[in-house]
Amino acid sequence: IYHLGAQSHVRVSFDILEYTADVTAVGTIRILEAMREAGVSARFYQASSSEMFGKVQAVPQTETTPFWPRSPYGAAKVYAYWATVNYRESYGMHATNGILFNHESPRRGETFVTRKITRAVAAIKHGLQKELYLGNLDAQRDWGYAPEYVEAMWLMLQQDTSDDYVVATGETHTIREFLDLAFGHVDLDWKEFVKYDARYERPAEVDLLVGDASKAKRQIGWEPKVKFAELVRIMVDADLAAVQKRA
Repeated sequence: IYHLGAQSHVRVSFDILEYTADVTAVGTIRILEAMREAGVSARFYQASSSEMFGKVQAVPQTETTPFWPRSPYGAAKVYAYWATVNYRESYGMHATNGILFNHESPRRGETFVTRKITRAVAAIKHGLQKELYLGNLDAQRDWGYAPEYVEAMWLMLQQDTSDDYVVATGETHTIREFLDLAFGHVDLDWKEFVKYDARYERPAEVDLLVGDASKAKRQIGWEPKVKFAELVRIMVDADLAAVQKRA
């Protein structure tokens, strides 16, 4: 059972706190308890998040780095993480936490900053959009390719014993770097199009996330292949193709 359900938008979680807690935190307990009551022997995967680290206490972040969430979303994910550990330890369930850092693809939601950028690049290149409004451009994230991260999830549940794993690239990049590559891919200068909008700032920011996935490499044989620049190109090309298809 892969539990990926959540209200997963960090900025939005500040506006709908109770809903985020109900779905992201308590929703996990509902599934775990249903499995326990029904006597289901399935292996359980909990989609934990790098946002749990928030105000990071160590760089890079590993499975033993203390959590310090900086959003209702991050706090809800911490609850779900420990609930998963508790059911594993209390009832002997095969319950695993995958602490996945940011993972992107052309299927990323359009309100998330990476996809928001690549959609804007395609639209601006084709004369369909003139400006792109963003918040903090200095936030640093560890961005990987979603299909590879799904493979890591699958590998976790193939193990005889359950455990908790960080899944990350080990590289950190700013949103400015993402803009440089995305707009540069179509020979545009992002500084001519990107405008600041305070509405996209978080009340409490997570400044730096970068994960150490050495445990995942050692125990389940996983490591990332698609690097940052290639990921950006994949996403921009997909949105360019989508705009051309509609034209």
